[in-house]
This record gives sequence, C-alpha cells and structure tokens, in this order.
Amino acid sequence: MTHPATDAPPPQEAVGPLMRSLSVLRALSAGGGRQAVGDLVRATGLARSTVDRVLSTLARLGYVRVEGRDAVIAPGLLELGNAYLAASELPDRLGPAAERLADALDESVSLAVPDGDGVRFVHQATRRRAMSLAFRIGDLLPAERGAPGALFAAVWGADAWRRWRERRAADPTDAGFPAVPPRRDGNGGTGGPENPGADFTLRDGDGVTGGPDNLSADFAARGGNGSTRSADPGEDFASRVEAARIAGWSLDDQLIEPGLVAVAVPVRDPHGRPLCAVSVVSHTSRLAAADLPTAVLPRLRETVAEMERALADPAPTTPAPEPTTTRHASWMRASKQELGPEFVESLARGLLTLTAFGTGRAALPLTAVAQATGLARATARRALITLEHLGYLASDGRLFRPTPKVLDLGFAVLSGLTLPEIAQPHLATLVEQVHDSASMAVLSGTDIQYVARVPTVRIMSVNITVGTRFPAYPTSMGRVLLAGLPPAERTAHLSRTTLTSLTKHTVTSPERLATLLEQVGEDGYALVDEELEEGLRSIAVPVRDRDSRVIAAVNISTHAGRRSPAEDRDAFLPPLRAAAARIEADLRTAGRYVRVPLA
Repeated sequence: MTHPATDAPPPQEAVGPLMRSLSVLRALSAGGGRQAVGDLVRATGLARSTVDRVLSTLARLGYVRVEGRDAVIAPGLLELGNAYLAASELPDRLGPAAERLADALDESVSLAVPDGDGVRFVHQATRRRAMSLAFRIGDLLPAERGAPGALFAAVWGADAWRRWRERRAADPTDAGFPAVPPRRDGNGGTGGPENPGADFTLRDGDGVTGGPDNLSADFAARGGNGSTRSADPGEDFASRVEAARIAGWSLDDQLIEPGLVAVAVPVRDPHGRPLCAVSVVSHTSRLAAADLPTAVLPRLRETVAEMERALADPAPTTPAPEPTTTRHASWMRASKQELGPEFVESLARGLLTLTAFGTGRAALPLTAVAQATGLARATARRALITLEHLGYLASDGRLFRPTPKVLDLGFAVLSGLTLPEIAQPHLATLVEQVHDSASMAVLSGTDIQYVARVPTVRIMSVNITVGTRFPAYPTSMGRVLLAGLPPAERTAHLSRTTLTSLTKHTVTSPERLATLLEQVGEDGYALVDEELEEGLRSIAVPVRDRDSRVIAAVNISTHAGRRSPAEDRDAFLPPLRAAAARIEADLRTAGRYVRVPLA
C-alpha cells in the first residue's frame, strides 16, 4: 500500500539510491518474503544489476538470503521493526496488561495503532483454538474493516477522509491489504462522506470527525453496526465512526471475515487522542456480536484505564540506552572495501539510522542519530529526510521518530517464524562445512523430538527424519537438554526414565548419568559414542533463548569408525558452537516482541 508521504515529489536532499533500494525490500516483503530475483526486477522496474547490488547489501546486513534464484528475507530484518516497537514502548508498557486481559476473558486480545488510513497490529495475546486469530504483528488492515479503525477515524480531518476515499476508489477490492480477504462485492463503494457539508459534517475545531448527529442511543451502543452487515464494510463507515465517537468503543461484526467479531476501546494519550486501541476478538461460535460488548466491555475498560495509568507514569530516569545494532559507520566502510560496488552504502546508511531508535530513544534529533551511527551529520540528515519522505519516520522539525510503517519491511511475514525455520539455514551452512548431518531437537517428555534436520550425502549416513523421537538419556542432544534443566526438574525427569541398555556402551547407572549431566553443564557440550546405536557418534551443544534458558539442542552425527572421539570433538565443536550462536542471535531478534514456537 502506498503511504501518503510518497505521493509528494521527493525533496531535493532525498537519496535516490536509498529510495530505489527500499523498493526492492518492499517488493520482497509484499511477495511473502520469498521472490525470484527476476520477479523483483519486474516488480520494481530496476535494472537486474541494481537489484543484485541491493540484495548483496541486504545479505551483508543479515536481512536477506539469496538461495539459488530466490531472495528470502531473514530474521535479522526484524531488528528494524523491533526498533519501532521499542521506541513506541506500547508492547513493553501495555503488553503485560493485554496478556492478563486475554487470560481473564479467555479470548484473544490485540493492540493496534493508526497507520495512515489503515490500522496496524503491534501486539497479540492469542488463545489457541481451532478457530483463532490469524493476524500477525505488523499486519495492516483498512480502517473500515475492523473495530479499531472507527476509533482512529474519529479524529480524522477533511484531508484524511479525502485520502481514504481516494484509496478506496483506487483499490476497490483491498488488494493493497493482503492480511484481509478481498472485499466481497468488489464494487469500490466509497462508504464515506462523498460531500461533507451536505448530510455529513467534519467539525474541525478539535479535529474530531463528525457524522449524523441524530444517531439513536441504541445504534451508538452497538458501535454503529446496526443489526445487519453490509457486503462492503465501507458503506456505513462514517456512521460507525460517529457511533464509536459517541459510545467510546467500537464493534466489529464480521467486517473482516465471516465469524470474526471484536470490540475495541481506545487508549488515549494525555491530550485525549487515541494512541492505540485494545481489541477483544472472538468468534460467533463462542459469542454473537450482540453479546460480545456485554461480556467483555467492563473488564476491557478496566484494562484500558490501567494502560492509560501505565502510559502516564514517567519513564525511568536512567540514561537512554545505546542503540542495539552492532553495526556502525566503520562496519559499513569495511563492507564497502570488501564488496566494492556490490555494497550500496546509501541503503546500509538508511537502514542503520532506523536502528538508532529504541527503548528510551523514541525521538531523536539529528545530532543523536549521527552520534549513534557514526555517520557524518550531513549523511545522517539526508538519510533521515529520505526516510521521512517515504513515511518510515515522522518529524516535528527537530526530532525524528519511527512510524508504524517500518513494520511493512517484512515484520509480519517474519513474525510467524518457528525455531526450526530459524535454524534450518544455519544447519545447512554447518553441513556444508563439516560434510556430516546436522539436526535440532527439543525435549518432549522423557524423549527428544527432532524438529529440524539437514542430512549429508554419503554412502553411509545417518537416516533420521523430522518428528523422530529417541529417549533423551542416551543421546547427545538429550543430555544437553537435560543438563539445561533446573536441578529439581532434572531429578524429576530422571526419576520418570527407565534406563535401558540399547548397546553395550549405553550408560544405565543413574549415578553415572547424573555425573555426566553435571559435566555436560560445565563443558557446554555433550559427546555420545555408540550409546544409542552401534557405530553412531554425535556431539551436541545447547541453544538458549533471550533469558538464557536451554530450549533446544543442535548436533552433528557421524560414523564412529572414521575418527577418534577426540578428533571429532576438535573438528566439530567450533563450527557447531558457531552455528548455535547464529541461531541464538536470530532467535533473540525474532523473539523480542513475538513468541517463537519451538516446533
């Protein structure tokens, strides 16, 4: 979807290569995160050599992988969206209250912010059911298709309504919003006030959008949806906006898709303007739209009041933290020297400026951005002006702050990653290095379960598939996972395990196994030689989450007859640890604001 800021001609200081480069990243994100390079050339209209250079730069940044003819966005790209989310402080400050509300109501709860004439999700507390919420953090919805949009549109002025009408006329099926099903009628009905001032007025004084002033109390109390649903959610949008303004909440009666219903209440800033909206989302199989407000509004309003108090509390007085990026202008210079023309410095500089924002760094002046990134003031200024023009930054003339549009850069696609998906490319790289099979497993009861695997091609190889389960105690990954448990959990686990001899080498003594697990915890790896199967040797290391908890293990499996255990340890342990470190780095980035499933 085109952001309004891009409709104007670029300012003279805008950096053309940065604008062109970002079009490649946007096209790749819009294509679901994987696109043939040739398709990116056609989508952007850029020369193939230009697209190749952009992808080379993004790969150097860790934002993209090139796999054969395809470009694939990588978890590192999430650091851009993380910078916006951290700067907004909404998930950090309001997320815990949203989680408690979801637990109390046993319904999914969302936090959404306005983004132009759309609504973008910034936090999800979902309940797992057969019929459950499928939206992701970063997904963009049309304002008229959902409960939060009517709350945000209540403060639109005439220009905002005009842009909304123009967007609907240009995109009659909502094709620019891939997160929602296409509009069912497809007739491009504007659904808004075509002639403000006739039977619909826009009151400018306080910026509040008006509507019919004779709405019935019953109509307003139901969020302006009435008793029937229109095929085009925009047809009665103006009336729903006015009803939401009067009632202080909004109802979504299957505006997005059949069966999905929601109630939203705004969270207001100290000036009374809606900063975000909290939605309780359900399904008609659980609650009809007419029953949902009665069921959830009292608790929802209590939570919103709690959230507004949290936002009113002053931020901690500790010094603003440094940006979390590990890159700096010196890193870019080194990359340029190594890659030469294949490294687009203006793209790297532009993306680097976005990572300067974060927790305690919500709005920064030019000087602070230049200091954080190591860029010259003039260079940083041109990057900031370009990003503001494209809509990724907003400015009051002195301070710059990231906007929700930053989440357009792949965040929604990547927010659905699982741990195996994060690990797979790193396991593939490891196999290329060591020429033996590599796997990842998690603990499942007293077993390990394989969740990712990359085999090697040998005449004699280890034949294991994803989903395979083995007892934990005689495997290298099992011992790493057991060693990572708190002592009480480990003892309880071992008490439930029957130690059976699988080969003549299998350790079956509880005391001996306990000693080995203590050693594994100290060494940070486990090497198991022919205890699961004759001739099979493996070595494993842990994978830790953001809280340093061992959540998975990765290993290399090989035939025991090729080398001695000490030789295999020396050959395999360094690349294995390096692969685990890369997985952990991606997991830390991906798990900052999203729960990453382990399987």
